[in-house]
Amino acid sequence: MPAWSLPEAIADILPAEAARIESLRRSLLDRFAAYGYELVMPPMLEYVESLLSGTGRDLDLQMFKLVDQMSGRTMGLRADITPQVARIDAHLLNRSGVTRLCYAGSVVYTRPRSPAGTREPFVVGAELYGHADIEADLEIQSLLFDALATAGVAGPRIDLGHVEILRAILAADPRGFMMAETVYPLLQAKAQDGIAALSDRLAPSTCDALIALSRLYGGVDVIERARRELPPLPRIRDALSTLERLSRSLSGDQVSIDLGDMRGYHYHSGTMFAVYVDGFSGAIARGGRYDEVGLAFGRARPATGFSLDLRDLARIAASDRRVEAIDAPWGEDPALVQAVAALRAAGEVVVQRLDDASQPSFTRRLVRRDGGWAVEATGSVIHESKAA
Repeated sequence: MPAWSLPEAIADILPAEAARIESLRRSLLDRFAAYGYELVMPPMLEYVESLLSGTGRDLDLQMFKLVDQMSGRTMGLRADITPQVARIDAHLLNRSGVTRLCYAGSVVYTRPRSPAGTREPFVVGAELYGHADIEADLEIQSLLFDALATAGVAGPRIDLGHVEILRAILAADPRGFMMAETVYPLLQAKAQDGIAALSDRLAPSTCDALIALSRLYGGVDVIERARRELPPLPRIRDALSTLERLSRSLSGDQVSIDLGDMRGYHYHSGTMFAVYVDGFSGAIARGGRYDEVGLAFGRARPATGFSLDLRDLARIAASDRRVEAIDAPWGEDPALVQAVAALRAAGEVVVQRLDDASQPSFTRRLVRRDGGWAVEATGSVIHESKAA
């Protein structure tokens, strides 16, 4: 195998794509900052106990592990940044009120999450801690749509769900808690026959509620259908009211409901959502409530947030980023050095030739004119720097 070969589903990011990703990273972090979100930079490596806190088994299978030669303990390469940010909020910042944090960085998976996916996504996200009411969810939802608009993504659609509905159904059955791991994949696959086959292990009313749950997806009218078809339990009633309020904040063609979508069931504690856009298979962003994650760090805090992969976003985001560099000669002439420095200080990209060949792809060049230096484009002088 050649020395330059990379592992499967691992790839270099070449200049054009890297430029798009970096441009998106800067613009999204600036947008988060405009809402008051502070940037944090957690490490790539931590002890696995911290990285897996409150996340369930799915993340454990996605994480590369190694032995720390200094302590002898098992460390992991992060497969998710959210638990790290929850640790920072709970243990390091330890603020009493609302805290808004954001992040951007690579995560690593043992296997890609989709057939054509990468094992090293570059994720960006925002998390809001310390507010349990719906206003926090509304802000996160608004921030996500604003971020996608900033990236030039048109027509995003959000799919809403709520983990408390399934938990309430199972909690009402004495054997429901023990059957959660069996029910979860059947519900995720909307396998109604498989759910019905559990009738010897769950109460008939529980099976009926779970089958109804698997059918409850579509437009916002699903919420009213759910009120008619699901058990009248207080936790279900509250969850449906929350989904109704969230859906009202968006236009009807932007929102759908899927009460049987349980991705993140082990991780989330309330509202869950996924955002879809044309031109991309699968969700471009995911998020929701995860109030229980901070408990592992000694301080349970209300928490909600979202994350998305900038590599995915860069492939679909509208981009008018076209850097038109200036072709300039190399030299130590003080006037040339001054002209190049002034152009770069003004935000221009100036590439100085190390040989005599001009750059044919450049639309502008720096040339000597009337004792100074000027930028020419298609024969016209557009910037001039006179010698002192």
